[in-house]
Amino acid sequence: MRAVSSLNRYALLLIGAMLLVGSNVGIGKSIVAFVPVPLFALLRFVIALAVLWPLLRWSKMKRVARGEWINLFLQALFGTFGFTLLMLNGVARTSAVAAGVITSTIPAVVALFAWIFLKEKPGGRALASIGLAIAGVLVINVAQAGDTGASSLPGNLMVLGAVCCESLYVILSRRLTQTLPAIDICAYTHAIGLLLMLPVVGSGATSLAHFDWASVAWDTWALVLWYGLSASVFSFWLWMKGIRHVDGSLAGVFCAVLPVAAALYGIAFLDERPTLAHGVALACVVTGIALASLKPRSAGSVPRETVIQERLNR
Repeated sequence: MRAVSSLNRYALLLIGAMLLVGSNVGIGKSIVAFVPVPLFALLRFVIALAVLWPLLRWSKMKRVARGEWINLFLQALFGTFGFTLLMLNGVARTSAVAAGVITSTIPAVVALFAWIFLKEKPGGRALASIGLAIAGVLVINVAQAGDTGASSLPGNLMVLGAVCCESLYVILSRRLTQTLPAIDICAYTHAIGLLLMLPVVGSGATSLAHFDWASVAWDTWALVLWYGLSASVFSFWLWMKGIRHVDGSLAGVFCAVLPVAAALYGIAFLDERPTLAHGVALACVVTGIALASLKPRSAGSVPRETVIQERLNR
C-alpha cells in the first residue's frame, strides 16, 4: 500500500508539471494580446535567468568541452529561442485549445526525428503514435480551413514549427544529459537564448521604445512573471522530482494532461469553445501517446530521468 501511495504522489508531481506546461499555452495567448512578442520573449528569459543565475559559475562553465558548447548552442537555438518565438507568435493567431493539441504531439515528433536523424527505427506502436499525431494535426487544420471566419492556419503552422524545434532540442539533449546535469543545461541554454533574443528585440527597438508600459494591467505583468517562473523552474522541478520515481514507460501518458490543461484554460479564461474536430484530434493524439508509452524500454533507450524533461525548459 505504501508503494502505491508513493507512486500516486510522484504521479501527481508529473501531472502538476504537465498542467503548468499546458496552461502556459493559454497564458501565453493572454499575454501576447497586450505585450509584443519580442518584449515578452525577452522578459521570459530575463526572469528565468534571475533564478538560474547562480548556476552560471565560471569555474564550472570552463570545464564544459567545446563540443558540448556547440550542442548547447543548438539546443538554445531550437529549444528556447526558436520554440519561444514560434509558440508565442502561434498562440497569438490560433486558439489555446488547438495549440495545446498540437503541442502534445511532441513525443511522436521526437520519435519521427529520431527515425530520420538518428536512424532509430520505430516499432509498430511508435509508428501508430506518429500516424495518429499527424492525423490529429490534420483534423484541426482541415476543420479550421473550412471555417471562412478563421485565420488560424498560420498560427497552427507556427505552433507545429515550435513542436519541431522542441523535438530537435530533445534529440540533441540525449547525449549531453549523460555528461552535464540537466539543471545546468537549463541554465546554459537560457543564457544563450537570451543572447540570441537581443538582436530580435534590437531590430524592433523603435516600436518598443514607443510601447506604453503603463497601458498593460498589473495582472498581465503578473502573468509574465508567472510564465517565466513556471516554464523554466516550477514545471522543470516537478517533472524531475516525479520522473525519478515513475517508470519511464509511463512518462508519455502524462503528456495527455497538456492539451487538457490548455483547453481548460482556453474555456475558462479566453471564452474558447472546443469543437468536434478538437475532440477528434485530441482523441487521436492521446491514443497515440498511450500506445507509445506501452512500448517496453530497450537497453539503449534514454534514461527515464531525461525522457521528456527537456521540453519543460521553455
